Amino acid sequence: MHSLAQEIHGFSKDRLKKQCTRVTTVTGKKLLEKRTDGGEGDVEQIEDLEEGNGCGFVEDNSLDLQLGVIRPFLLLGSQDAAHDIDTLQRYKVSHVLNVAYGVTNLFPDQLVYKTLQILDLPDTKITSYFEECSFFIDQAREQGGVVLVHCNAGVSRSSSIVIGYLMLREGLSFDDAYSQVKQARPSIRPNPGFYQQLQNYKS
Repeated sequence: MHSLAQEIHGFSKDRLKKQCTRVTTVTGKKLLEKRTDGGEGDVEQIEDLEEGNGCGFVEDNSLDLQLGVIRPFLLLGSQDAAHDIDTLQRYKVSHVLNVAYGVTNLFPDQLVYKTLQILDLPDTKITSYFEECSFFIDQAREQGGVVLVHCNAGVSRSSSIVIGYLMLREGLSFDDAYSQVKQARPSIRPNPGFYQQLQNYKS
């Protein structure tokens, strides 16, 4: 009986069955390819398959105009909504708290803006902005206005600010504040550093 070592030593790669690979390019084009020289050579295209209905890798360029209504005077959303005047007017937005980095305020003649360029990094001390942001939200509320809090995607920074506001001004626990904001805007997801800071935050 041959040992395993003998079998391995006597094995030839020429005995391997040549395999083809079906490839879909980023444009959606489908190709059938195989490698030359026993799998170690260059890739050889052997067939251009019929075009299917796929579109390859498609970037989602749709706008996110959905706003989460946290309180009648407090909304949460993305920069898309903050840049869409129809959405702003439909929700009667009068004040905008922009906590994104490098996002322009488009309607300074029509709305009251406050901008804090906060980095969406776990080691950014998000809780240090709570007092300043809450003061701006309070001002809007006292003036009978409606404030939109936004960052880029309306997922991490702005949601953390809104959760912090509920904890600071309304005395809610983290769990209650997070749950209410999540219910209003399901896509929220504070980054891990923000999440931990919110859990540990004492108003």
